[in-house]
Amino acid sequence: MSLRPTLETRRAQPTLEGAGVKLHRAFGFQDPSELDPFLLFDDFRNERPEDFEKGFPWHPHRGIETITYVLSGTVDHADSLGNTGSLGAGDVQWMTAGRGILHQEMPHGNQRGQMHGFQLWGNLPSAQKMTAPRYQDVTAADIPEVTDDDGTTVRVITGEFWGKKGPVDGIAADPQYLDVTMPAGVKKTFHIDTYRRAFAYVFDGSAAFVDASAPSGVLLEKEIAGQEVNIRDLSGDRTLVRFGSGDEITVQAGEQGVRFLLISGAPINEPVAWHGPIVMNTQAELQQAMRDLRNGTFIQPAH
Repeated sequence: MSLRPTLETRRAQPTLEGAGVKLHRAFGFQDPSELDPFLLFDDFRNERPEDFEKGFPWHPHRGIETITYVLSGTVDHADSLGNTGSLGAGDVQWMTAGRGILHQEMPHGNQRGQMHGFQLWGNLPSAQKMTAPRYQDVTAADIPEVTDDDGTTVRVITGEFWGKKGPVDGIAADPQYLDVTMPAGVKKTFHIDTYRRAFAYVFDGSAAFVDASAPSGVLLEKEIAGQEVNIRDLSGDRTLVRFGSGDEITVQAGEQGVRFLLISGAPINEPVAWHGPIVMNTQAELQQAMRDLRNGTFIQPAH
């Protein structure tokens, strides 16, 4: 076994999307080979309804899969094929856009007005980019959860882990998507297939992701006693950790414990032509998608 080195640790950046939704983007619209097969990851977490209630009105997708995981509040969704539904706390939706779909997502806060969820975009290989759109809506009750002797709890959204298999299947990248909670002070090693690209996203508490060198944390500028100082902060809230190759990662939970997503997938290793929510392999295919949008042939009836 070999530990995966930490290639990079960075904070998610504030971003405005949809009709004015405030969110934090961990990665996206950068080098698509960096975390192939994954293209984008957003953390939409707000305490004020005015920061998210305008939502994500009708918009197109082609050539990708979108994975929405809701922690609090709800997300109502509808699409151009007549599908509608609502995702609640703990629910997951895995949408394969395939050859094309128009849809909208409208978030709503819980009783205290809070909304929290994540959206991950996964690429589709060229052979599957023009397949029929497909949904997998999974309720929180259907997601297996396993707790180890040291108190570490893992929700298995997709893939297999600790003898449990996630309910989402048939995904092009054959991903593993885990929601991990570790108590304070616990040190744990997690196995990840050598041939997968992998990242962690910390969204509560803090942890050191251990490799051959001591974790240095993120360099942050903070005001302390009226003075601007640079400090090293261990991987904490809204932090992306990108790993190199290896068989496993080791995590040391901080004083308040830690909760993070651990996501890995098999790289597709194909060229990417990208325009917003439409991701193809060539510029010609991308231009065809734009023509389809203009002339009304983007959405094809189900056969």
